[in-house]
Amino acid sequence: MTIDRCFCFDTTFAALAEVAAATGAGTFAELQQHATFGRKCALCHPYARRMLRTGQTVFHQIVTEADEPAGRPGEEA
Repeated sequence: MTIDRCFCFDTTFAALAEVAAATGAGTFAELQQHATFGRKCALCHPYARRMLRTGQTVFHQIVTEADEPAGRPGEEA
């Protein structure tokens, strides 16, 4: 299994990483101000948080909210 995007908006995590680098977005909420993703099913939320934290843009395992919880300053609850 390969997970590399927000499926609702077909936005890749690689594209989101580029937006984060270009804008200085360091949190999920900041990134959502500059890119369209994560506004429907929310399954990409933990992947996007991990991408912001580690730079990883392709995932071969399931990442859950428990693995990458929201709650750092500037993030959705």
